[in-house]
Amino acid sequence: MSDTAEPGDKPKKKKKGKGLMITAIGALVLMAAGGGGTFALVRAGMLGSSAHAEKKQEKDLPKLIKKGEEDPYAPKTEAKEGEGEGGEEVEGEGGSLYKTSYYAFTEDFTSNLKNSSSLVQINIACSTRRDGRVLMWLKKHELAIRSEILVVLADTPEEDAFTPEGKDHLQKRLTAAINKVMSDTEGFGGVDQVYFKSFLVQ
Repeated sequence: MSDTAEPGDKPKKKKKGKGLMITAIGALVLMAAGGGGTFALVRAGMLGSSAHAEKKQEKDLPKLIKKGEEDPYAPKTEAKEGEGEGGEEVEGEGGSLYKTSYYAFTEDFTSNLKNSSSLVQINIACSTRRDGRVLMWLKKHELAIRSEILVVLADTPEEDAFTPEGKDHLQKRLTAAINKVMSDTEGFGGVDQVYFKSFLVQ
């Protein structure tokens, strides 16, 4: 026998390459099936998050309440002395489309001003056009909100306490501070504006 091939002999095919090809295709088919199954589980909300789950969470956030619309989360109010049957709230027809509700902090806030020996004492209220959950959360987290407000006041330069622009800037910073606490604790802020009920610098 000789090692050289005869001209009429066919070359032998290697079966090794064909086996590798079949294994690779099989692996790809399994990966595709696994990926499709995972995708189906995610879409069904059984695995990970999906667009459907995100929409569901959105529904739980406080909603804007239009004037004349009933707020399902409105805080219960007790009738004050002298108020009879006609004590219902009446909304004006002009201005904002949305009902505005207010929350007044019961105690004053007193703090040193930044790099100053002066003290500032303020009493504030805030407003929201969202449903009553925002008012409930303000009351529930008042302690944490008070702490954050005192931090903002301590970081306020003395000159800001004497100019309308400075007070306006302080109102915006206080609104952001309150919304930060609310977002950290409840996942949503909802406070539109802070108002000064009193403002005293000594």
